[in-house]
Amino acid sequence: MAKNQQNLDFEREFVSKLIEQNPDYTDGLILLADLLTKNKEYQKALEIDSRLSVLKPEDPFVFYNLACDYSLLNKKTLSLKALEKSLKLGYDDFQHLLNDPDLQNLRESRRFQGLIEKYISNYQKIN
Repeated sequence: MAKNQQNLDFEREFVSKLIEQNPDYTDGLILLADLLTKNKEYQKALEIDSRLSVLKPEDPFVFYNLACDYSLLNKKTLSLKALEKSLKLGYDDFQHLLNDPDLQNLRESRRFQGLIEKYISNYQKIN
């Protein structure tokens, strides 16, 4: 087993034990979802991020991660809905969004392009 995989497995086990003790430990849930995504366990990451969307309904990063999960599972409509919610909540790292490989399959979508144009334009007006 590669050292990187061993590290991922160790971190995942450690964080999972923390969450067992405190199921609503949001920082732990965020880390676990990230580890699951790195391990290409997209459905499990989606389950964690869906839970986080209930625990942190105003957090734009939670909905951005949810959009990535859906995109990686090729659920484009759900991904675009989560991405729009993330943008409405204030997600504004457009450079990352436009280059994130997790969202690659959305880039040709007119709806994706429309969201980007709308929110970049709104962001530029404010700043």
